[in-house]
Amino acid sequence: VQLVESGGGLVQAGGSLRLSCAASAFTFDDWVVGWFRQAPGKEREGVSCIRSSDGSTNYADSVTSRFTISTDNANNTVYLQMNSLKPEDTAVYYCVEGTTVLDGCIYDNESYYFSWGQGTQVTVSS
Repeated sequence: VQLVESGGGLVQAGGSLRLSCAASAFTFDDWVVGWFRQAPGKEREGVSCIRSSDGSTNYADSVTSRFTISTDNANNTVYLQMNSLKPEDTAVYYCVEGTTVLDGCIYDNESYYFSWGQGTQVTVSS
């Protein structure tokens, strides 16, 4: 499985970006993709996840109501729409394939994830 992120860049605070994560294929028919990010000098953190079978999603409190995760199942692509961006959203963003759980997906535990993309840089200027 190969995941390739795109869509990062430089944007002013309050602006928007849409990240894309294109997968060569997914390991399971019922797959999960998560977005994580790592800011300079900080630990990597979970941002959001989505499950293909039912479209269930989860978000970190810091991005709820600003970010939206979605999928194009036919094209094995996952999107992260980021609105009202803040300087603290500056980070390298990674998409990752993960395993399913009983209900939905877990966005903030890397132990559930196993195939990482190379990352895309998002920089939000103040």
